[in-house]
Amino acid sequence: MPITQNETTSTLDLTWVRSQFPALLQTVNGHPAVFLDGPGGTQMPQRVIDAITNYLAHDNANSGGAYATSRRTDAMIAGARTAMADFFNCDPDEVIFGQNMTALTFALSRALGRQFGPGNEILVTHLDHDANISPWRALEERGATVRFVDINEVDCTLDMSDLARKISGHTRLVAVGYASNAVGTINNVREVVRLSRQAGALTYIDAVHYAPHGPIDVRALDCDFLVCSTYKFFGPHMGVLYGKREQLKRLHPYKVRALTNNSPFRWEWGTLNHECIAGITASVEYLADLGRRMDPSVQTRRAALLAAYGAIQHHERSLAEHLIRGLLAIPGLKLYGISDPKRFNQRCPTIAVRIEGRPPLGLATKLGEHGFFTWDGNYYALNLTERLDVEKTGGFLRIGLVHYNTADEVDRFLTALREIVGA
Repeated sequence: MPITQNETTSTLDLTWVRSQFPALLQTVNGHPAVFLDGPGGTQMPQRVIDAITNYLAHDNANSGGAYATSRRTDAMIAGARTAMADFFNCDPDEVIFGQNMTALTFALSRALGRQFGPGNEILVTHLDHDANISPWRALEERGATVRFVDINEVDCTLDMSDLARKISGHTRLVAVGYASNAVGTINNVREVVRLSRQAGALTYIDAVHYAPHGPIDVRALDCDFLVCSTYKFFGPHMGVLYGKREQLKRLHPYKVRALTNNSPFRWEWGTLNHECIAGITASVEYLADLGRRMDPSVQTRRAALLAAYGAIQHHERSLAEHLIRGLLAIPGLKLYGISDPKRFNQRCPTIAVRIEGRPPLGLATKLGEHGFFTWDGNYYALNLTERLDVEKTGGFLRIGLVHYNTADEVDRFLTALREIVGA
C-alpha cells in the first residue's frame, strides 16, 4: 500500500526531473507535447537511452563466454538483477527477466499447470488486465476451474467480501492486480495475500501499473510471485518477475535441455535482451538518484527508492486532485473509479472517463492533435469494460499522470478538453 508521506520528501524538483526526459521537449502541431499516456508506457530518462546505446557499442555479446565483452555482459546482468532486487526488496536469485509481463505470466502458468487439474480452482478478478486472466484461463484445458471475483461498480474497487466467499480449500492460486491499469484502483493486496495464505493458496500479483507510482515490498507482502514491466517505470520494454526462492526451485518450467537447471536462470528462455537489461539498471538508478536528491541522508539504494516514491506520491496526488476536480465540473462527464479525495491513497493518478455523446476515440484523436497524448479503448482490461457495459461503445478515455507531469499541463489539458466538448 502507499507509504506514509514525509515532509522532507514532499517537493519534487520538477526542473531537474523533466530535464532527464528528452521526449518531453517534443511539439505537435506547434503545441508542447503533454504525455498523459503513462499507463501505456512512460518515457525514458536520457541515462536509460545511454545505457542501452553504450552496451550495444562496447559490450554486445552473448553470456557465458571466456572473453571480455561476454564477461562484462555477465556482470551487467548480475548488476541488473541486484538493482531489481533492491526495487522489489528481495534477493537477486529471486529475480527473473523476460520478454514482457504477459510472456512471463504464461511461462509461470504453464509450469503451475503441471500441478493443476480437475477440482483445483484459480481466482481472477474483473478489475484486471487480461494478461493476468488469459494465462490462467488457459489452464481450464487441464480441467482447472477459473472463478471471477466481482467489483463494487460504484467506485470500481475489488469486492473483498466476494473474494473472501470464493476462496476455499479448492483454491490453488489467486491472481490479482496491485492496481488497475484502467481506472487506477489500488487493491488491498496485503489482505488478498493473507486470505490466500489462510486457505493454502498461492498468490500472483500483477504490479505493472502500480510500479511507477509506489514502492513494492515483496517481503512485507509475503506474496509468492509478483511481476512488472520496466517500460511502465521509465525503462525499456521488458518484464521482470519476482518469485519466492522455494517456489522457483520447486516448480519445473518448460525449457530447452541445454539450459541450466539452476534457478533463476532456468526460467529465462534463450538469449536475453541484454541491451534492455542494461537499461533496467539505469531506470532503477534514475529513481534512486531522485530519492537521493530528496533525502541526501539515505545510505542504501533501497532507502533512496523509498525516498523517491514518497515525493512521487505526494506530487501525483496533488495533480490527481486537481485533474479530477476539473473533470467532474465538465457537464455530461462520468468518471469511473474513486473520486473522493479523502480516499486517493486507494488509487493511482490514472483516470477513466466517458463524456455523453463523445466517443472516446474521437476525444483522444482531437486531444492528440493539440499535443495531449491520452488513450481510448479497454487497455486490455477487457473484463472490466464488459462488466461496466462500455466495451461496445468504445471503452474509456484514459488520462494517466506520472511524476514528470505538471500542474500547468493539467490546466492546459482541462482547457483543451472543455473546448473540444463545448463546455
